Amino acid sequence: MSSARILAVDDSATILEMIKAILTAGGYEVLTAADGAEALDVARSESPDLILLDVMLPKLDGYRVCRLLKFDQNYKQIPIIMLTAKTEEQAMATGIRTGANQYLTKPVEPDTLLTAVAQELAKAQG
Repeated sequence: MSSARILAVDDSATILEMIKAILTAGGYEVLTAADGAEALDVARSESPDLILLDVMLPKLDGYRVCRLLKFDQNYKQIPIIMLTAKTEEQAMATGIRTGANQYLTKPVEPDTLLTAVAQELAKAQG
């Protein structure tokens, strides 16, 4: 079985590298995007097994990217985990309402991130 492919989306190159290092160490193949528009392009061209999505992004915010993918028959099955610095209840509620499967806040512990990813991949494989 091949390792799951995860699309990590963040406008901070530093955070993206950190996420990529954690996921690679966890045995995952990692694709990256630095803004919402690029995230949609990569999601549509590569059909990743899971998407880690920041909320505050240039071009299209994470909520919009999530909504666009979740309302598209071809991509709605891809689990999306919001990973953001926005910790307010309202931001979390918005993330879940737009279709996110989980909502994690930065900074995230590597074990917490890997556990959330494993949970969502297991659910997706049903």
